[in-house]
Amino acid sequence: MRYPVTIVATLIGLAICLFNYTGYDPHNMIFFMLSIPAWVVDLFVDVHEVSVLLMYALTIITWALLGFIADVLIARARKSDRHPHSAR
Repeated sequence: MRYPVTIVATLIGLAICLFNYTGYDPHNMIFFMLSIPAWVVDLFVDVHEVSVLLMYALTIITWALLGFIADVLIARARKSDRHPHSAR
């Protein structure tokens, strides 16, 4: 199985983190809109008390996981299209 969506999603997560790191997102609005771990962490603790590197790593991993799930679902759909169930 190829993983094109996983690769693209991982690159999106990396781009989100790099954009935040460069300082072009001064109020962290883009990062907080697109980082699922930031949403979850903010429910339990103040997000500013959590390590920035940990948040970046979790963001990239989360985007990669979402891409992997999409790739698996696409592979299953393609497999079922190739082997349709026989109709009676």
